[in-house]
Amino acid sequence: MFLLAADTSGKQGSIALARCGPAENCEILDVVALTGGTFSAQLIPQIAELLARHGVSKLDLEGFAVVSGPGSFTGLRVGLAAIKALADVLAKPIAAVSLLEAVAVGGTARGRISAALDAGRGEIYVGQYRVESAGTHLAWERLLTRDELGEAAAGSTIVTPDHGVAEAARAQRVPVEEIAWPRSDSIARLGWKHILRGDTVSPEALDANYIRRSDAEIFSKSGS
Repeated sequence: MFLLAADTSGKQGSIALARCGPAENCEILDVVALTGGTFSAQLIPQIAELLARHGVSKLDLEGFAVVSGPGSFTGLRVGLAAIKALADVLAKPIAAVSLLEAVAVGGTARGRISAALDAGRGEIYVGQYRVESAGTHLAWERLLTRDELGEAAAGSTIVTPDHGVAEAARAQRVPVEEIAWPRSDSIARLGWKHILRGDTVSPEALDANYIRRSDAEIFSKSGS
């Protein structure tokens, strides 16, 4: 079956087309980079071009995988809206994938893993997982300050694509593994595993996992 994956969570994004089988294996047919700031203008045309290049009709798509967070509020909304629309029209399953899970499985470390991403404002998105060959299990996802990172990640290995986060972890004497930033091919493979075990959401239930509240929410509550 053909699966389409999308990641619009950060400054740079990507989409991927994969051919997946009944086992947990996906052949990645193509990955297309997207430039941040123009996701809304690029995403649908790039999806159409990607499918056409491989002779795949949208009717051939059997599933979708999309990064649901954490990340840019605007970017996430664009990606989720596009996948919602396609999945709704085609009545196909959606796997909502945490970018932190993609980070957690992106390294070589196994066991207790703390996936970490720079959240700006001196804060870090952290997701703690148990990563084993048999699968990945989420313990929690939180927004932490840099000072809180060491204590929260005690007893685990921090995996991150952000050099600044890696340096903060090393300063707090926590084992750390730096990796490349996950692309949508990683999201496709993870999403397919979610679909195989029935961990999917309907288009109407698909929502962003921001972890951090938006500025609008913060200011609204502080002024009430």
